Amino acid sequence: MRGVVELYDHAMCGCVLVGSIVGLMLVVVVYSRYISLYVWQGHLLEVVWTVAPIVVLLFLAFPSLQLLYTMNETVGSKVSLKVVGHQWYWSYEYDYCKNAVYDSYMIPVSGLGEGGFRSLDVDYRAVIPFGVGVRALVTSADVLHSWAVPGLGVKMDAVPGRLNQIPIFASRPGVFYGQCSELCGAQHSFMPVVLEAVNIESYCKFIKYFDMLEG
Repeated sequence: MRGVVELYDHAMCGCVLVGSIVGLMLVVVVYSRYISLYVWQGHLLEVVWTVAPIVVLLFLAFPSLQLLYTMNETVGSKVSLKVVGHQWYWSYEYDYCKNAVYDSYMIPVSGLGEGGFRSLDVDYRAVIPFGVGVRALVTSADVLHSWAVPGLGVKMDAVPGRLNQIPIFASRPGVFYGQCSELCGAQHSFMPVVLEAVNIESYCKFIKYFDMLEG
């Protein structure tokens, strides 16, 4: 997510620069009295306004391509989270503990507590540590789904019979909401995603809870 924000800032700098130059040229052309009506061609000018856009596009293209190929790198991830899409709920599995498997259903309006979000809150959230690289393995048990958490810049298709992976990095603690982003049936809109980022100590306690159940 940080890379996307940095690329946006990078692109906006280029847009502001180009807009400023074009605006300045328009002002000069409109208010200048020294315009010759007998100048029909200018090879140097044509070269400049052909090369300049190419330079600007390269200025935007190289960072975009670099980000495109590095966003899906999961090298160095310390935690793995497996996400399985179903009609119409999500299930989560954690590494290091084979008993850490549970389903996550949307809470109906009648069951929402104070401060709950309609059509977004779930009974069991996915939990990850913040400040640690996480690898999410996404698949589906029936039809095509899409696991998306916009607040973390995460969106990955859940395809039956295929295991897709995407890196997640939460730089701060908090609760991040998302939804299934692929039309998957009559109750497609009832498949929210809730991801809670906690400190590493709380995450270890969360995993140990399943270890106790296993014992």
